[in-house]
Amino acid sequence: MRATRYQGNKTFSVIEKEKENPLRGEVRIKVAYSGVCGTDMHIYHGMMDKRVNIPVTIGHEMSGIIDALGEGVSGFSEGEKVVVRPLDDSGVKPSDKGFNHICEDLKFIGIDSPGSMQQYWNVPAFTLHKLKAETDLKLAALIEPLSVAVHDVRLSELQAGETAVVLGGGPIGLLVAMVAKETGAKVIVSEVNPKRIEKAKELGLNAVNPTQIDLVEYVKEQTDNRRADVVFEVAGVQPALDVMTEVAGIRGRILMVAIHGQKREVDLFKFFWKELKLIGARVYEKEDYEVAIDLITKNELPFEKMITDVQPLTNIQQVFENIDNNPDGMKVLMDCQN
Repeated sequence: MRATRYQGNKTFSVIEKEKENPLRGEVRIKVAYSGVCGTDMHIYHGMMDKRVNIPVTIGHEMSGIIDALGEGVSGFSEGEKVVVRPLDDSGVKPSDKGFNHICEDLKFIGIDSPGSMQQYWNVPAFTLHKLKAETDLKLAALIEPLSVAVHDVRLSELQAGETAVVLGGGPIGLLVAMVAKETGAKVIVSEVNPKRIEKAKELGLNAVNPTQIDLVEYVKEQTDNRRADVVFEVAGVQPALDVMTEVAGIRGRILMVAIHGQKREVDLFKFFWKELKLIGARVYEKEDYEVAIDLITKNELPFEKMITDVQPLTNIQQVFENIDNNPDGMKVLMDCQN
């Protein structure tokens, strides 16, 4: 079987190795597709070299078919389509208060342990979610990032008739916007990249460039001066933090989706003045995966337009270099059987 290896220093290799039999409690998956995510790009840039065990196979956005069952695994059968919710919460403790997805000793599969960018992948059975036989495996590779968006919108308590502003029109931002729109809310995407603005409009979203218009005034015009009920901060840059408290209306809710690796300035006075709420959102829970699976299975939203390229596993070095040099794209999938 073929497997990829991140070697450090922006370098990947492709190796041949023997398939491994699944251990007790594990399944072996024949991986169909594995998506490249922002975290994978952070690994490529060396930003996580202290965390990942180089050389390592990365990847966690995936779809596949069960190839073999380890001892003690029940409820699954060979040949079933599945996705992996890549959270190893086996170290959960009472002090985690039952929130296993953010438990103190959480391990992220594909970062802290080998990932999906290989032909066959052994994972704990408790991470699996079944798919229906008719599910498109290409679209199913979007279930992991879509689950992030479902989790974010659920935590925001966004309601039909409310207005949501999504700061950042990358893959997660546009998925958040799509899920938010499904609630019946009015959605405005703020993005500076013209290609991503074009993609947002292609997805049926209202997208504007905050460097070309006054975003706060635009939102006020669109809401009879009420401003946003919910703001999703997905951009991860200081200008987004500066505007999020301005664009939020009275008792607005701000969802912190982006990962900020350093301390940032935030206008706390606005939280006092407008009684704003700031809500942290990290990964997803089981129920979010099931909602995402249902959305992908129904396929009533233009998810296929989120996939901008599909490349064979053997092209992994070129794929990461191309993404690095051309950040306009949305979701690139690795075809793990080619």
